[in-house]
Amino acid sequence: MYSEIWLALIIGNSRLHWGWFEGKTLYHTWNTERLPKSFVYQLSQCRTLNEILNSLSLTPHTLHTSHTSEVPISIFLASVVPSQTALWLTYPNVSVITLDEIPLKSVYPTLGIDRALALWGAGVTWGFPMLVIDAGTALTFTGADANQNLVGGAILPGLGLQIATLTQKTGQLPNVELPQDLPQRFAVNTPEAIQSGVIYSLLAGIKDFVEAWWQSFPQSKITITGGDRTFLMNYLQSHIPQIAANIIVEPNLVFWGMQEIVTSY
Repeated sequence: MYSEIWLALIIGNSRLHWGWFEGKTLYHTWNTERLPKSFVYQLSQCRTLNEILNSLSLTPHTLHTSHTSEVPISIFLASVVPSQTALWLTYPNVSVITLDEIPLKSVYPTLGIDRALALWGAGVTWGFPMLVIDAGTALTFTGADANQNLVGGAILPGLGLQIATLTQKTGQLPNVELPQDLPQRFAVNTPEAIQSGVIYSLLAGIKDFVEAWWQSFPQSKITITGGDRTFLMNYLQSHIPQIAANIIVEPNLVFWGMQEIVTSY
């Protein structure tokens, strides 16, 4: 079993997501913007654990650890952006987690590694069947049955992407922020009309997918992860509380999936 200190790196569509592990224990997570090749080189040149921590703008106190680590530190990477994957392959102690390492059955070759890892992490933790909703740049649904067979899923633009697309692809519609609370359905100004249209249509889609899943798998757990999970859960709790009450919120599902793979080495 892999027991030393290691970094998990998830290269998402918008940001880098980091996890600091000691064996199976996840001590700290954080996000950064995409980093230049010079940073990858800088990290590879670190010769002590403190240098690594300083490079990542962290401290041993932050991580509750005083252990030493092999240098350069091991990075296990899961990526949905090939160009970024290539950049991190220049790091001397990196391992790329691939789809064939995840014990899900009946997966198709182009299934996103982040979706597969989140589903595996959720299923191992709470049991199969399992449906994962990932509220990231894209909103995805990914489900597996009691025998850990991939049932399938769906992909659509997430909250932020839908709003940004309206702004970028129209002549006069403004960019708006996501409200903390559910907006009124029938708005009387343009920004709130955009919020209403995007949010209520997305909630209707979630309701439809969840109810269809429960028809096939009545005892299934459902989890939600991703950067917009808090917004969506606030809206669901206001608009469809009976569904919200049965959804488990967990921001680190992909890290949990990576943990299961890495510590089995």
